Amino acid sequence: MNLEGINLQVVIGTIIGIVIIFALIKLVSLPFWLLKNSIIGAIILYVINFIGVFTIKITFIHCLIVGVFGIPGIIGLYVYLNYLK
Repeated sequence: MNLEGINLQVVIGTIIGIVIIFALIKLVSLPFWLLKNSIIGAIILYVINFIGVFTIKITFIHCLIVGVFGIPGIIGLYVYLNYLK
């Protein structure tokens, strides 16, 4: 295979283009990831409030915290809302 005809600038430009495309895909998918985790967090908070273990008001920020951090987020919210606030 003859690689003498391939220009180094073309190779570097192609690699940079691919990296930019992947970065844009990641940037566009971030809001959907946050929305998905917020919905999951709201469901978890609703179940916890329905069972009656303890009560945490369902807000977007609380749902986001629970959706992103999971069980430690629930514990952290409980401690913050009941003991530190």
